[in-house]
Amino acid sequence: MDLIVKILMEEFSLKEFQVVNTIRLIDEGNTIPFIARYRKEVTGELSDEILRNLSERLEYLRNLEAKKEEVTRLIDEQEKLTSELQAAITAAKTMTELEDIYRPYRPKRRTRAIIAKEKGLEPLAVLLMEQNPDTNPESAALDYIDVEKGVETTEEALAGAMDIIAEQISDDADYRKRIRELTWRNSNLVSKAAKDEDSVYSQYYEFAEAVSKVANHRILAINRGEKEGFLSVKLELSEELILDYLTKKVCKKNPTPATEYVRLAAEDGYKRLIAPSIETEIRNLLTEQAGEAAIKVFAKNLSGLLLQPPVKGRTVLGLDPGYRTGCKVAVVDETGKVLDTGIVYCTLPNHDTEKSKAILKRLIKKHGVNLISIGNGTASKETEKVVAELIKEIEEKVYYMVVSEAGASVYSASKLATEEFPEFDVALRSAVSIARRLQDPLAELVKIDPKAIGVGQYQHDMNQKRLGEALGGVVEDCVNSVGVDLNTASPSLLSYISGINASVAKNIAVYREENGKFKNRKQLLKVAKLGQKAFEQCAGFLRITDGDNVLDNTSVHPESYDAAKALLEILGYTTDDVANGTLTDLKNRFQKEDHEKLSGMLGIGIPTIRDIVDSLLKKGRDPREELPQPVLMSDVMDLKDLKPDMVLTGTVRNVIDFGAFVDIGVHQDGLVHVSQICNRYIKHPMDVLSVGDIVKVKVLEVDVAKKRISLTMKDVN
Repeated sequence: MDLIVKILMEEFSLKEFQVVNTIRLIDEGNTIPFIARYRKEVTGELSDEILRNLSERLEYLRNLEAKKEEVTRLIDEQEKLTSELQAAITAAKTMTELEDIYRPYRPKRRTRAIIAKEKGLEPLAVLLMEQNPDTNPESAALDYIDVEKGVETTEEALAGAMDIIAEQISDDADYRKRIRELTWRNSNLVSKAAKDEDSVYSQYYEFAEAVSKVANHRILAINRGEKEGFLSVKLELSEELILDYLTKKVCKKNPTPATEYVRLAAEDGYKRLIAPSIETEIRNLLTEQAGEAAIKVFAKNLSGLLLQPPVKGRTVLGLDPGYRTGCKVAVVDETGKVLDTGIVYCTLPNHDTEKSKAILKRLIKKHGVNLISIGNGTASKETEKVVAELIKEIEEKVYYMVVSEAGASVYSASKLATEEFPEFDVALRSAVSIARRLQDPLAELVKIDPKAIGVGQYQHDMNQKRLGEALGGVVEDCVNSVGVDLNTASPSLLSYISGINASVAKNIAVYREENGKFKNRKQLLKVAKLGQKAFEQCAGFLRITDGDNVLDNTSVHPESYDAAKALLEILGYTTDDVANGTLTDLKNRFQKEDHEKLSGMLGIGIPTIRDIVDSLLKKGRDPREELPQPVLMSDVMDLKDLKPDMVLTGTVRNVIDFGAFVDIGVHQDGLVHVSQICNRYIKHPMDVLSVGDIVKVKVLEVDVAKKRISLTMKDVN
């Protein structure tokens, strides 16, 4: 069995066929959403999350194997490759282990040890390491005095020999591995104030915690505090622990005159060469682990935000609040088309609020607005109060909702927004985005760089390439899990569909403009640069309403159309029943059938048959519609209105390591600490909560001055 396959089987607790088949599918150029949705039999029904993790791990292991080959070649070229060394290289499980093995053979700058070797002191170093009882180090060093080479005294000769020994000890892979383990287990991460100045990092001015136990969010906070010059950070541990280990390894039990020189060389090797290097490695590892954990939090939050239920069938008035520059207004119809725009001034004492309300009332009446979307940024609270007053003064039934405007300014200044709304200025584009992200969060938010959507923590301190890849994968999974309307989806949305890149997405839009709506999925093959492979990957995720084939409005893949029709016939239905929605007993009839027999008759696996049944029943349905709908409001509360023990309904806006922030309609989100989420112990808030969840909370404490709200979800009815 291939070593990589074996490792992946063990790490992911998978069967051999699952790993082998998944690797083959990935190597054939299939995307993760396609594999997860349409190759369930082949993978043993692996989820998109497992498939992505396996794909990332596969890439790491392949890079590791490639690095092993390179290291083997480089050492062999130096004619220093032994069977033992080859075995150690083959057995290395991480890049760090491999780097440790290669360290002695890596070309170095002119170190003290190299200079000592140039002076001919290597034989003296070997002699000292032997620790022969008959060797007198000082007498032996006399033979190495050479003024021309810069060795004028026995002290200089012995010092050079000790430099060589120190570097040899530092380069020993086994020593480094053990010292790294000891440091990890026994050291503390310590931070102190680097300047006499109060800051948001004050809690870390006298901080110390075991390296193996420091919470990820603390690591990222400390790193940022150090970067901004407020903190000095280091690892602290007992040097005696390491030096005792090294002494036992390099010094003979029965000391000789040379042993003390070897002991001093080992101490120098640790303090000067090993300790700084290991500290850097461990700090980097802590940062990497904390970054990975934060990326997972960001990814889960982003998924929750993208998959929030759309508010369909509403004409929405979007408000991008502001003080001096006023509130930008945009009205969009139920399809997202912009009907009207403007600016009202209603957030400062000198503004004419009544005039602003009159303008908004006119727009509401003119366009039949029944929902107002307010951005949650600057001047949001003042805008919300005006909207709440306005709603009480009109006959029309209008509600409002405060939405996150994170990334709206990024989008409005982007090339994409300029192409979409060349006639609008940046501010008005933001208002359009705020209105549309209430109608369909997914369709609007895909236009924004995922990193600009503020549902993470310390995202600017993470590996940006890794963060971008992870978040891109989340958006891809979300878009494909929902599916998109081929005839209305923007190029931005289409570009996240499996098998479609930005160029092909634009080509699809061009084809629609030139040829009208798509009538069937097969027409995709007429789109420039969309070949058979891309069609295979994307077709099942694209929907066509009112097309030639009703199956084009389901997630049934074209490759399974014949099987789907045959299944319908076996169960006593036709495609007309799919179109008319008269499949009420389909599930029961399917359950009564022999699934193994059906699989043999149709020539497809049972998981695919189950998916076909579900797809036929959900024709044209948006899976997000099954989630709790957003909380719409008609009145406003103030922070001062909150009292302990009040029970409120709110929306989870952000989930982080130590809790979750919940919007309860007072502009300032309240914090539910991880200890207040539920009565049982949970390792992470994400075990229970996701962004977009509608939850009931009880007020614990309100600090009006600091604008802090403490909430609990425990025992809330």
